[in-house]
Amino acid sequence: MVAFPSPRILALLNARWPFKLRPSLWGVLVLVLIAGCLASALAVVTFTHMTRDQFAQLQKLELERNQLDTEWGQLLLEEGAWSSPARIEQVATERLNMRLPDVDDVEVIRP
Repeated sequence: MVAFPSPRILALLNARWPFKLRPSLWGVLVLVLIAGCLASALAVVTFTHMTRDQFAQLQKLELERNQLDTEWGQLLLEEGAWSSPARIEQVATERLNMRLPDVDDVEVIRP
Protein backbone atom coordinates (compact mmCIF):
# COMPACT_ATOMS: atom_id res chain seq x y z
CA MET A 1 0.00 0.00 0.00
CA VAL A 2 1.32 3.44 -0.97
CA ALA A 3 1.19 6.17 1.60
CA PHE A 4 0.39 9.61 0.21
CA PRO A 5 1.51 12.68 2.10
CA SER A 6 -1.19 14.33 4.07
CA PRO A 7 -2.74 17.55 2.76
CA ARG A 8 -1.14 19.43 5.61
CA ILE A 9 2.37 18.35 4.47
CA LEU A 10 1.53 19.21 0.84
CA ALA A 11 0.37 22.69 1.86
CA LEU A 12 3.57 23.17 3.84
CA LEU A 13 5.71 22.09 0.85
CA ASN A 14 3.80 24.37 -1.51
CA ALA A 15 4.24 27.32 0.82
CA ARG A 16 8.01 26.85 1.05
CA TRP A 17 8.66 25.90 -2.57
CA PRO A 18 10.15 28.91 -4.36
CA PHE A 19 8.58 28.34 -7.76
CA LYS A 20 5.68 26.57 -9.33
CA LEU A 21 6.25 23.32 -11.16
CA ARG A 22 3.69 24.18 -13.80
CA PRO A 23 5.30 25.59 -16.93
CA SER A 24 4.04 29.03 -17.74
CA LEU A 25 3.87 30.53 -21.21
CA TRP A 26 6.60 33.06 -20.40
CA GLY A 27 8.91 30.40 -18.99
CA VAL A 28 8.57 28.25 -22.09
CA LEU A 29 9.06 31.29 -24.32
CA VAL A 30 12.24 32.26 -22.46
CA LEU A 31 13.63 28.72 -22.76
CA VAL A 32 12.84 28.63 -26.48
CA LEU A 33 14.53 32.00 -26.98
CA ILE A 34 17.63 30.89 -25.06
CA ALA A 35 17.81 27.69 -27.11
CA GLY A 36 17.40 29.75 -30.30
CA CYS A 37 20.20 32.10 -29.26
CA LEU A 38 22.52 29.18 -28.52
CA ALA A 39 21.70 27.53 -31.84
CA SER A 40 22.26 30.81 -33.66
CA ALA A 41 25.61 31.35 -31.93
CA LEU A 42 26.75 27.82 -32.84
CA ALA A 43 25.67 28.39 -36.45
CA VAL A 44 27.65 31.65 -36.61
CA VAL A 45 30.77 29.95 -35.25
CA THR A 46 30.40 27.01 -37.63
CA PHE A 47 29.85 29.14 -40.73
CA THR A 48 32.67 31.51 -39.79
CA HIS A 49 35.04 28.55 -39.51
CA MET A 50 33.84 27.13 -42.84
CA THR A 51 34.24 30.53 -44.51
CA ARG A 52 37.83 30.89 -43.26
CA ASP A 53 38.71 27.40 -44.49
CA GLN A 54 37.21 28.08 -47.90
CA PHE A 55 38.97 31.45 -48.15
CA ALA A 56 42.31 29.81 -47.36
CA GLN A 57 41.63 27.21 -50.04
CA LEU A 58 40.69 29.97 -52.49
CA GLN A 59 43.98 31.75 -51.87
CA LYS A 60 45.92 28.53 -52.49
CA LEU A 61 44.03 27.93 -55.74
CA GLU A 62 44.61 31.52 -56.91
CA LEU A 63 48.33 31.16 -56.21
CA GLU A 64 48.40 27.90 -58.19
CA ARG A 65 46.50 29.56 -61.05
CA ASN A 66 49.01 32.42 -61.16
CA GLN A 67 51.90 29.95 -61.27
CA LEU A 68 50.23 27.99 -64.06
CA ASP A 69 49.58 31.20 -66.03
CA THR A 70 53.26 32.11 -65.73
CA GLU A 71 54.30 28.63 -66.89
CA TRP A 72 51.83 28.82 -69.79
CA GLY A 73 53.33 32.13 -70.92
CA GLN A 74 56.83 30.65 -70.80
CA LEU A 75 55.69 27.63 -72.81
CA LEU A 76 54.14 29.90 -75.44
CA LEU A 77 57.43 31.78 -75.75
CA GLU A 78 59.33 28.52 -76.05
CA GLU A 79 56.91 27.25 -78.70
CA GLY A 80 57.38 30.45 -80.66
CA ALA A 81 61.15 30.05 -80.51
CA TRP A 82 61.08 26.40 -81.62
CA SER A 83 58.59 26.96 -84.43
CA SER A 84 60.12 30.02 -86.04
CA PRO A 85 60.67 29.61 -89.80
CA ALA A 86 64.38 30.41 -89.50
CA ARG A 87 64.87 27.64 -86.91
CA ILE A 88 62.95 25.12 -88.99
CA GLU A 89 65.03 25.94 -92.04
CA GLN A 90 68.25 25.64 -90.03
CA VAL A 91 67.29 22.22 -88.63
CA ALA A 92 66.19 21.00 -92.08
CA THR A 93 69.52 22.06 -93.59
CA GLU A 94 71.79 20.74 -90.83
CA ARG A 95 70.12 17.52 -89.71
CA LEU A 96 68.19 16.41 -92.77
CA ASN A 97 70.59 17.76 -95.43
CA MET A 98 67.70 19.46 -97.20
CA ARG A 99 68.24 22.36 -99.56
CA LEU A 100 66.23 24.66 -101.74
CA PRO A 101 65.84 23.20 -105.24
CA ASP A 102 67.44 24.93 -108.18
CA VAL A 103 65.21 26.82 -110.55
CA ASP A 104 65.80 24.17 -113.22
CA ASP A 105 64.61 21.39 -110.86
CA VAL A 106 61.23 23.06 -110.15
CA GLU A 107 58.28 21.90 -112.24
CA VAL A 108 55.00 23.81 -112.25
CA ILE A 109 51.90 21.72 -112.73
CA ARG A 110 48.80 23.47 -113.94
CA PRO A 111 45.34 21.96 -113.46
